[in-house]
Amino acid sequence: MFFLKELPSRQMVEGYASRLEDFDADEVLRALRIMRDGSLLIRELEAYFARHELSQLRFLAMIVIDREPDRDSLTAGEIAERLDVSRPVVTRTLQGLEKAGLIAISSNAHDARARDVALTPAGHATLDEVLPGYFAILHDTMKGIRA
Repeated sequence: MFFLKELPSRQMVEGYASRLEDFDADEVLRALRIMRDGSLLIRELEAYFARHELSQLRFLAMIVIDREPDRDSLTAGEIAERLDVSRPVVTRTLQGLEKAGLIAISSNAHDARARDVALTPAGHATLDEVLPGYFAILHDTMKGIRA
């Protein structure tokens, strides 16, 4: 998260720029605005997911499973490879989703060590409910950034 409510002034950034070579204050100010916008977006999404009894990670795990057009399930390892978190975190996340009835975990027919993870009907229904609002937040955020 980026926790500055007010970004540094141009004068402040230019003051630091005078000490460095090849330094563009406009690019630094632009990067700070991107960081601030991203932080606000993440906060809004986290609040949205919480209203649906999800977290960003739970939502993303479900999306990763759902976005495979020719498959109904992925192994837990495949999910971990597609997310930018450690395997233990993925394992805990999948356990929580299973407990909530949003995914089903079963034995893999080809590898006794692997577990297949599939969305349940409740998981599909949750995505159907959450996705429109998720995309609306992203859309509205980008409209505000372009302004």
